[in-house]
Amino acid sequence: MDLLRLPKMAFSAEEGWPQLVKIHPTVQAVFAYVVLPLSLLPPALLYYAGNHYGDSFVAGFASKPWGAIAAVFFAAEMLTFAWMGWFIKQVAETGNLSIDNHDAYLLAAIAPIPLWVSSLSLLVPNPVFNALVALAALVLSCGLIYQGIHALCHTREDVTAASIVYAVIGAGLAAWALLLTLIVAL
Repeated sequence: MDLLRLPKMAFSAEEGWPQLVKIHPTVQAVFAYVVLPLSLLPPALLYYAGNHYGDSFVAGFASKPWGAIAAVFFAAEMLTFAWMGWFIKQVAETGNLSIDNHDAYLLAAIAPIPLWVSSLSLLVPNPVFNALVALAALVLSCGLIYQGIHALCHTREDVTAASIVYAVIGAGLAAWALLLTLIVAL
């Protein structure tokens, strides 16, 4: 998979998606070469940022147990990936769209890539910059889900695709809010 096509894939079902369908990578390969390495970025960068300039984000954050937080964050990412593939399939089927397990998990692996990569912004100790980068990544992730539904479900039904995006992003944001609450509570 060419990560340089990712921004185009967020805006068009004809960019990159047909190549992915043609290649048909196994879920295990996508997990090993995309999900696992990229999902290590946020916990590693949370650990780094928390230990090096956590107080510049929120007073008292530098003294948090960032090793434990990073481990919990990584475990939550793995659980979220496993759950999100299943959830995408269920929501698509509720919208009368057909998507197999393979394609649902492929979409679950591709959609968070901008969010994982956006964690690199934590190298800059500026909460406003970090928030703007995360917001841009969220927009790209929404686009990837929307265009991925069009491409992988072979549909042009905009309303149905949009409702699936709302459900998937809503569930993802709820999981993210729960994880952030856990981080603040530790």
